[in-house]
Amino acid sequence: MSFVESDERRALRAAVADLGAKYGSSYYVEKARSGQKTRELWEEAGRLGYLGVNVPEQYGGGGGGIGDLAAVAEELAAAGCPLLLMVVSPAICATIIARSGTEDQRARWLPGFADGSVTMAFAITEPDAGSNTHRITTTARRDGDGWVLTGQKTFISGVDEADAVMVVARTHDREGNLRPSLFIVPVDAPGFTRAPIAMEFLSPEKQFTCHLDEVRLPYEALVGDEDGGMLQLFAGLNPERIMASAMGAGIGRLALERATAYARDRQVFRTPIGAHQGLAHPLAAAKIELELARLMTQKAAWLYDQGDDMGAGEAANMAKYATAEAAVHCVDQAIQTHGGNGLTTEYGVGMLAGVVRLLRIAPVSREMILNFVAQHSLGLPKSY
Repeated sequence: MSFVESDERRALRAAVADLGAKYGSSYYVEKARSGQKTRELWEEAGRLGYLGVNVPEQYGGGGGGIGDLAAVAEELAAAGCPLLLMVVSPAICATIIARSGTEDQRARWLPGFADGSVTMAFAITEPDAGSNTHRITTTARRDGDGWVLTGQKTFISGVDEADAVMVVARTHDREGNLRPSLFIVPVDAPGFTRAPIAMEFLSPEKQFTCHLDEVRLPYEALVGDEDGGMLQLFAGLNPERIMASAMGAGIGRLALERATAYARDRQVFRTPIGAHQGLAHPLAAAKIELELARLMTQKAAWLYDQGDDMGAGEAANMAKYATAEAAVHCVDQAIQTHGGNGLTTEYGVGMLAGVVRLLRIAPVSREMILNFVAQHSLGLPKSY
């Protein structure tokens, strides 16, 4: 692992930054406030190959890794366009299908992931399960030559923009034990319904509760084979954490950029307010925290792309924790630097608070990460 990104990665970042600047935060905010979608940006990013940088070349992708896709997500977020569906569709779903799907599933779905013409949501969270995936009650039972799915999912992102949803359900193994399996459910499948969840934070991408009422699927809807559900699941959850970290880093960069620009220009006591250590030092501390978090995110992506799932799991959790904390600090200090202007629409920093606060909760809470590190990194007894 190098602490300096390759020329190709830096070129990718520069190109994506140019695309993000073409749209910018004003475009993103207007879409969110008007209830519209960022289709123009998504489609252009797909045409340019940025959404498929991690898809194997034989399926029309760039043949890169999750580190490349994370760079795309970070640069778009830094330009004011944090696309939540990038965490879900090309990162979780495309990765799982590329690693664990059947050849027919790869041929069916990966070219669409590569050019952005296919969007897939991911459904694991349930109302009564929360962070405890062992309490998932959505079930899939064999019925003839297919499956029947029944259950409920909540806080599922972007279902209204998706062609299908990858659903985590429980099936019985040969010994009768319940184990997780993954199924691709078309959004127009009979028995599949969705209801929007009203949210307080600003985003064009909405959250939904999904109901599966005796949804009948062909056998081929099962991702991979019947015995690999747990491994397949974690093949997608590590990229999810890495992508969330990258998005948080981008938002943190955006907040610091706006804060430092304001601190250089704003004068109250004859000199720019950025000359006062009371403002300069907190911004500098936030910058340090953010860069440390970005390094851990790059380490996690590198480990994952090297095939070290165990090491990537630890690093991805640490990166997610560190980046969420750093992003919250960056945005909070940006608001404080702006004073009252930090809560106005004109300066565009107050609206970042809800998004970064969400990163402390999703896709995995800071408390569950601390549980993971305490148990698996430090060897302490399990606390839950």
